[in-house]
Amino acid sequence: MGNNSVSEAVLLKAESWLKGNYDEETKNAVRAMLDSEDKSKLIDAFYRDLEFGTGGLRGIMGAGSNRINRYTVGAATQGLANYLKKSFSHLDQIGVVIGYDCRNNSRFFADTVTDIFSANGIKVYLFEDLRPTPEISYAIRKLGCQSGVIITASHNPKEYNGYKAYWDDGGQVIPPHDKNIIDGVKRIASVDDIKFERNPELVEILGEAMDNDFLAAEKKLTLDPDVIKRNQDLRIVYTPIHGTGVKLIPMALRNIGFTNIINVPEQDVVSGDFPTVVSPNPEEPAALEMALNKGRETDADIIMASDPDGDRLGIAIKDTKGEYVLVNGNITALILTWYMLKKWKEKGRLTGKEFVVKTIVTTEVLKDIAVKYGVDYYDVLTGFKWIAKVIRENEGEKKYICGGEESYGFLPGDHVRDKDAVASISIAAEIAAWAKDEGKTLYEVIQDIYLEYGFSKEKMIYIVRKGKTGAEEIVQLMKEFRTNPPQVLAGQKVVVIKDYAVLETKEFATGAITKIDLPVSSNVLQFFTEDGTKISVRPSGTEPKIKFYMEVKVPFEKKEDWDKVNSLADEKIVQISKDLNL
Repeated sequence: MGNNSVSEAVLLKAESWLKGNYDEETKNAVRAMLDSEDKSKLIDAFYRDLEFGTGGLRGIMGAGSNRINRYTVGAATQGLANYLKKSFSHLDQIGVVIGYDCRNNSRFFADTVTDIFSANGIKVYLFEDLRPTPEISYAIRKLGCQSGVIITASHNPKEYNGYKAYWDDGGQVIPPHDKNIIDGVKRIASVDDIKFERNPELVEILGEAMDNDFLAAEKKLTLDPDVIKRNQDLRIVYTPIHGTGVKLIPMALRNIGFTNIINVPEQDVVSGDFPTVVSPNPEEPAALEMALNKGRETDADIIMASDPDGDRLGIAIKDTKGEYVLVNGNITALILTWYMLKKWKEKGRLTGKEFVVKTIVTTEVLKDIAVKYGVDYYDVLTGFKWIAKVIRENEGEKKYICGGEESYGFLPGDHVRDKDAVASISIAAEIAAWAKDEGKTLYEVIQDIYLEYGFSKEKMIYIVRKGKTGAEEIVQLMKEFRTNPPQVLAGQKVVVIKDYAVLETKEFATGAITKIDLPVSSNVLQFFTEDGTKISVRPSGTEPKIKFYMEVKVPFEKKEDWDKVNSLADEKIVQISKDLNL
């Protein structure tokens, strides 16, 4: 479709916004797109309705049915409100918590959500200012609410915003509620179906008191206060990358005893424009560059960052040459899990009824650590809502210790039910203090873990295929991998295939098939080779990409071989890429 080739459906939808009960600013924006010679903005804004998916809404802000704005957020909220009233009709008062991050318009959208819920007779607890995602999850549980909404687009570029819906356990909505909410949102046929008039009597503002409760709960996760006391002046560089962690994460670190938190002043500025970075994503090396410079300047023991909504963390530490290197999400989950299990055992807290959780694309070394400590482990689909589901299902029977995913998310303790960078950063600092107490660097601790449990190295490669033909090509690639799976990868025979679309595991040698015990299917394939290497193939649910998660195994027997082992792992990844025609 060319820039000036506008379908009748797009024109009709745009014109309906001019006739409907929309505010004048929105109508003026639509008129400007209609009047423009270049119709590309009009087409993109109206060629479809922004879908409320299983994770909520996420999109570019602006006027139009395919944009984040007062009306698309309003429809989502009205649909959720209708479903809450149906699901909790036995309650005298339904309650929700509303939070928001640093993004442009986040407070406006949070107020819009508050207006609609209260207009529907639902009690709203609205945070007075921006707060990290884990505190909103905590508040839902603390206040006994039935739901919650966080206005955030996580680490997306500045043009984006989003809307995440939570259930009464503080976790993101899962089946059947997610599909039922989606159906409810689709039934909002007109802007006139949305109640925008706030009932102020049903709105309560949350502030310092909830912060204090949340930080007290986070402090209880501290495992070795004495080691922190001995190393209270540990040099910790922290950046919120302009986001919600700016206040509470330094407070959390001081609350457990650290006194030397070094900030990055330019990135302490709360801004939805993210002026110092291209992408506010702690996975991106460029996002941590200013923190790395501050670390070099101050000879920091550890450098840490959180993303805009404060649920994911990035870490940098010194390598054997004294140079700062970024730690990927797998290693972050690895060292946090290892330390927590080690300390739980030392304190006599392991009774045989504890468990940890990881996602299927996260390092298998976590499983090996859990087995050695006699702790149960669960593999779940990608997304922290599935970790929250396992916690909920085991309440009263087993004790959750921690869980993580390769995409830089980790959750220690169960008082929060989503990724928690506040607690994770505190524990990472404690581990750095413990390592220093032991006369080691964090890098050496990681090496020790790999010496004990076996070395693996991870890399994620993706292929972008845009548009309708690109989507069809991704479908064909997955079909090809299913009908003609690889037999050998990097010289190692493929021995097991897991297909999460049909929830089956197949043994190559015998052809034996066993079922995978998960609540829903997912379009993911995994290939395991005879040496334990794992390759996961998964189309992205939000981007025109197909992702390949590689975890390769290489023998590692002594620290002196570290560089050699890493080089061999890199060579193996290159060969696997060739074998898969990437």
